[in-house]
Amino acid sequence: MKTENVISGNSKVVRNINRSMILNIIRNKQPLSRTKIARMTRLNKSTVSSIVAELINEELVFEQKTSDPNVGRNPLDLSLKLGKYFVGAISIDAALTRFAIADIDGSVLGTSSIDSEPKKPVEFLERCRTELDMLCEQLNIKNLEGLGFSIAGIVDSKNLIVNFAPNLGWEDFDIGKVIKELWPNIGILAVGNDAKCSAMAELWFGTHKLNLSNFVFLQIGPGIGSGIVVENKILDGELHASGEVGHMVLYEGGELCICGNHGCWERYASDRATVKRYIARKNGLLDNPTNLKIDDIIEAAKNNDGIAREVLTQTGYYLGLGIANIIKFIDPHVIIVGGRIIQAWDFVYPEINDVVKKRAFYGKRRVISILPTSLQIRPRLLGAATLAIKVIFDDYKIMF
Repeated sequence: MKTENVISGNSKVVRNINRSMILNIIRNKQPLSRTKIARMTRLNKSTVSSIVAELINEELVFEQKTSDPNVGRNPLDLSLKLGKYFVGAISIDAALTRFAIADIDGSVLGTSSIDSEPKKPVEFLERCRTELDMLCEQLNIKNLEGLGFSIAGIVDSKNLIVNFAPNLGWEDFDIGKVIKELWPNIGILAVGNDAKCSAMAELWFGTHKLNLSNFVFLQIGPGIGSGIVVENKILDGELHASGEVGHMVLYEGGELCICGNHGCWERYASDRATVKRYIARKNGLLDNPTNLKIDDIIEAAKNNDGIAREVLTQTGYYLGLGIANIIKFIDPHVIIVGGRIIQAWDFVYPEINDVVKKRAFYGKRRVISILPTSLQIRPRLLGAATLAIKVIFDDYKIMF
C-alpha cells in the first residue's frame, strides 16, 4: 500500500510539473499547436492533449484555427485566454503607493495611486484595501485571482515578512498576517522586494531581444537596489538581502547613510543624492528647493541648464563606479537600469559606459550591455503583479 501511494503521489507531481511546463511554453511561444508542444517537451501526444484539455477547461488557454500555407490542414493553435483571471498589484514606497490590475499576460488594465502613510502600517494597508476595491469597481473586476506587493526593503517572501524597510519605518513587520485578514478571499498573496520584483517583471515581460538568463536589474530611486537573476531565477540570499547593492561602500569615511555606515553607493548615485548636489550647486538660487524632484532636474537639463547637466553627468560617474563593481562580482550578461534616471539616459549613460570600460574588465576585451528597462509600466508595479502571475503559471493548479 505504501508503494502504491508513493507511485500515485509521484505521478501527480510529474503531471503537475508537465502542466506548468506546457502552460509556460504556451505563454512564451504562443500561438502554437499541440504537435509543436509535444515536440518541444518530448512528451507523448496523449499526455499533451490531456493536459491541454484541462487548461482549456480551466479557461487558461484557448484553441483556434490558424492559416498556414505550408500544411494541408489548418492547425489548431493554442494561446493564453485573457479576461478570465486577474491579479492586483500594490507597490509601496515611502512617498507614494501605486496600484494596478493586470491580466495574466502582464497587460495592465488600470492604475491608481495614493500618498503613503506607513507609520501606522495596519491602518495604511486598510486604506490600500479600499483603494484597490475602488480600482476593481472602476474596471468592473469582480474577483482577483492573486495579489502581489512590492516593497522597498528586505523582504522574506516565503513567510511574508518585511524584515527591514528603513524608508517606511518597518522592521520585522508580519505583513502576511495583515493582508490575509484584509483579503481573505484571494488565494494567491505574494510579497517581494521592489528591485527583485522589477527584475522578475523584466524577465517575464521585457521586450529586449537579449538572453536574460543571467542579468542584474538595477533600480534607482530614493535608494538603490537590485534584482540578480542567475539561470532564470531571482537570487534571494540567506537573509533575503541579496541585491542590496546601494549599501556597498564607495568611499570609506564618506557621507553618513541611513544604514548607519559611511560612503554607501546610494549616498552618491541615488535620486536623493542627485537632488542634493543640484541644490548645493544652485547655492540658494532656487525658489522652493524642498519640493525639488529628480524629474525637475532632468527637465532642466533638457532645457539647457548647465548645472543640471553637470550634476546628472556626475551621477552617471557614480553609477558607473557601482556598476563596475557589480560586473566584477556578478559577471552578468546584461545590466538593466530602471527608475526616473533613465529619462536622462543621454546624459548619464556616456559617463557610465566610460567608467565601466576603465574599471570593470582589467583590460580584457569584453562587452556587457547596459540598457534602460524595456518596460512601459513602472517595473516595481508590474513586478508586484508578476509575483502573483508567476504563481498561476508555476503552481500546481488554480483552486476553484
